[in-house]
Amino acid sequence: MTGRRAGPPQARPDPLGGSLAVLGERGAVIHRRVGILLYDNVEALDFAGPYEVFTTATRMQARLAPGAAAPFSVCTVSRDGGHVRARAGMVVQTDHAFHDAPAIDVLLIPGGVHDTAMKDAVTLQWLAHTAARCEIVASICTGAFLLAAAGIADDAPLTTHWEDLADLRTAFPRRSVVDGVRWVEHGTIVSSAGIAAGIDMSLHLVERLAGRALAERTARQMDVRWLDTP
Repeated sequence: MTGRRAGPPQARPDPLGGSLAVLGERGAVIHRRVGILLYDNVEALDFAGPYEVFTTATRMQARLAPGAAAPFSVCTVSRDGGHVRARAGMVVQTDHAFHDAPAIDVLLIPGGVHDTAMKDAVTLQWLAHTAARCEIVASICTGAFLLAAAGIADDAPLTTHWEDLADLRTAFPRRSVVDGVRWVEHGTIVSSAGIAAGIDMSLHLVERLAGRALAERTARQMDVRWLDTP
């Protein structure tokens, strides 16, 4: 992992009710860096929703267990760094280019109009290289196309937005494509359906990596009705 372990945090009363020993159920805090791929025509909520989940989880950890190690830090990465124009025109400043991106523990691949990115050898090579060193690789919506095109875990089943399931099967006939689920998990590989499902999946990853208590508190802070089963 990119960070350090710390002892179990002390419980602190939650101002919204109850008392949570955040991450205490795991016995230690392990810091993980979450890296989110950005590219031109990425879907804004596909990356912004998960970004909010992991940053909110870290804020809640700091509020409920002051002094404990931060469970997550989040950065955005694009091919060349600088600005990326998301779908519908939002301009986003990325934190890193591929060449100066830090080590990543959790790689998130959001969807969008992905055709150009999927044909870009540099992007696919970076994804494959980075994924091989990650604890978890997760796609949101049509990010599954990029995950598959990069040849990441060819045996892992994938899902995507309901409208794109048939295209995913056609493009990658050897991959198992699952419909009727919000996300599908196969060891280190996780993929979700569209926008809102990506938020649910991200909360699931908070639970998986940092405990149920923090995931529930994060969802509450975000006013999200977390659908916590696929």
